Amino acid sequence: MKDEIMLTPWREFPVEEFEVLVPKIQDKKLFYGVRAPSRIFRKYQWLLRNPDRGSQNSSTQEDVLITTRIRIVNFILQNTEINSQEKLRDLIKEKVFETAFPLHEEKEQIEFLKHKWARWRRMCCRQPIEEIRSYFGEKVALYFAWLGWYTYILALAALPGLLLFIYGIIYFNSSQVSKEICEANTTIMCPLCDQKCPFWHLSDTCTYAKVTHLLDNEGTVVFAIFMALWATLFLELWKRKRAEVVSGWELYGWDEDEEELALELINNPEYDLQKYQHSYFRSMIVLLLVLLTIIVLIGIAHALVIYRVVATVIFSQSDSDLIREWANTLAVLTGAVLHYMTIVIMTKVNRCVALFLCDLEKPRTFSKRENNFTVKIFTFQFFTHFSSLIYVAFFLGRINGRPGNYVRVAGKWRLEECHPSGCITDLFIQMATIMILKQTLSNVVEYISPWIAYKMRKLRVNAKSKVQVEQEAEDPCKEQWLRNYQLNEVNVFSLFNEFLEMMIQYSFTTIFVAAFPLAPLLAFFNNIIEIRLDAIKMVRLQRRTVPRKAKDIGIWLQVLEAIGILSVIGNGLVIAITSDFIPLQVYKYTYSPCTLGNDTNIDCLTGYINHSLSVFRVRDFEWHMKLQDLAEKQITECRYRDYRNNDDYSYSVQFWHVFAARLAFLIIFEHVALCIKLIAAWYVPDVPQWVKNKNLEEKKKHLQEELSVMDHSTEV
Repeated sequence: MKDEIMLTPWREFPVEEFEVLVPKIQDKKLFYGVRAPSRIFRKYQWLLRNPDRGSQNSSTQEDVLITTRIRIVNFILQNTEINSQEKLRDLIKEKVFETAFPLHEEKEQIEFLKHKWARWRRMCCRQPIEEIRSYFGEKVALYFAWLGWYTYILALAALPGLLLFIYGIIYFNSSQVSKEICEANTTIMCPLCDQKCPFWHLSDTCTYAKVTHLLDNEGTVVFAIFMALWATLFLELWKRKRAEVVSGWELYGWDEDEEELALELINNPEYDLQKYQHSYFRSMIVLLLVLLTIIVLIGIAHALVIYRVVATVIFSQSDSDLIREWANTLAVLTGAVLHYMTIVIMTKVNRCVALFLCDLEKPRTFSKRENNFTVKIFTFQFFTHFSSLIYVAFFLGRINGRPGNYVRVAGKWRLEECHPSGCITDLFIQMATIMILKQTLSNVVEYISPWIAYKMRKLRVNAKSKVQVEQEAEDPCKEQWLRNYQLNEVNVFSLFNEFLEMMIQYSFTTIFVAAFPLAPLLAFFNNIIEIRLDAIKMVRLQRRTVPRKAKDIGIWLQVLEAIGILSVIGNGLVIAITSDFIPLQVYKYTYSPCTLGNDTNIDCLTGYINHSLSVFRVRDFEWHMKLQDLAEKQITECRYRDYRNNDDYSYSVQFWHVFAARLAFLIIFEHVALCIKLIAAWYVPDVPQWVKNKNLEEKKKHLQEELSVMDHSTEV
């Protein structure tokens, strides 16, 4: 920093009350070390009755936690105006100052966190939540407490998911539906594209049918109901866990608005109160812009659909037999990779849009701004991640028309079709690809980027900086200041980013888990690494974050509750629409050989594939389709997946039976699952009884002390 500028003294605080250490450095950077006077903390204790200790008679600076002192000093630095009406952030933008940050301490506490927490070898060890709270503040401690609890409870979901997957592997070759597909050597299917695509035999997709049964079997419905119950129990048990964690922090009487007002008054006794305001016009503008952004995100999902349609045509016309055979699967797989790339790009765009919308709203406080930002960015990220998945789950193969009357993109390319055994494998491929890429590449980048930045910054500073201190008394400070300066800068939303990442993962783990039973297992292993990764970043690679006080995880709890409701709806729709569970049951109890009661040894699903395929006359194809092998093999009819009449191609009675059964199942499933959620929420108290009793005893003790003081007082 070329200009040596001292901050203008704060109102009511004479310059001599501050200890300002200014060691000069040869590369023209000047470090200001600021330590606030003790009477600031006395004011804080008096206004808030010392929430750090729960007593009212404290008067020394040492009684205030170091995290609270850092928070107070940071608030004053950020909100004090100099003579030009500029604040610290304005001076940083104008390059007067480069940055401002609290220091990592050179004490046993940080060494304890480095060796007992922020190490890869401690992955399976319990987290020291109290030590994290004492060093980084309550908000960071609650994040790690929540993440640890979420990971612990994930094990309960990962085990059934793994067992379901193993069950599918064991009975990989035993499904009657798969057997019929593998034996359908004479069943000729309609071409998958308009140009150069041949007629094909249903038995060609034998392996795909077996994979589908691995995911879509009898246990899928049970697992979906279990996960709906798991999501509810997780939330209720977390509320209990949070109450236990914060029971010794004495935060039940703490109010965020009251503390912010106290800090404003400490900084400026003449502070003008910012009252609550609401502008319907501004809210309408923000709402319209949010809807416009969502429409854009849905449009991107449509672009991915068009890519898969075009890719399917290109792969189907390939000279390679292998590529032609797996054309649909390759289109879904490459589309999933492209989807991941759009997620990476749109995450940055969504952040900028959400911040812009928050600026339009003009929130009253930082916490209100953070809440508004949270709602918007999560909404945008949800549509970015799940718009394409929603299409694959609920629209793929259902809006593409039929042979002779296909729905086409731009009047040229046919929409994708589902495999005769169902679309659930396509959803599985899409989810598995995105989740694996996010939990590998994203985590690698999340760790490598700050590590490389730290090493490069350290090399650059060490090469250029030769420190010469004018006063020997300042010598102990210089090394610590430089070491902290070499660390990576902490973004004000750094903890927010970690929460957002976990919320998206939680959405993947719950909403479409019926199609991807391994999602909880992948999330479990990822989180074990994520906890230590975040710890290493905070302790070893980043400057110390400004501690913030909190008694819960804030608006993220409402986000989790919303995801829990979406998980019930999503899993119900996956089973009712994406899965073949309902058509199989309708056939089994309405049309199968078992309904005749003649032979009890026959499998009740015998004949299902023939029943679920409709017949199309080749002469009714569109005139521009170039059909191969038509004259050679004298093909007059082909089959396609649908329930239609053979004469006029209208929907058959079976279609309406399946449609009614899907609708009935969806209504019953969601009502039963939601009732189970409500019962579980009622049955499990949010706060354990021993925590309530402890608070009651503390209140009694406090009142007894007040009575004792009054009895010994000489005043009337």
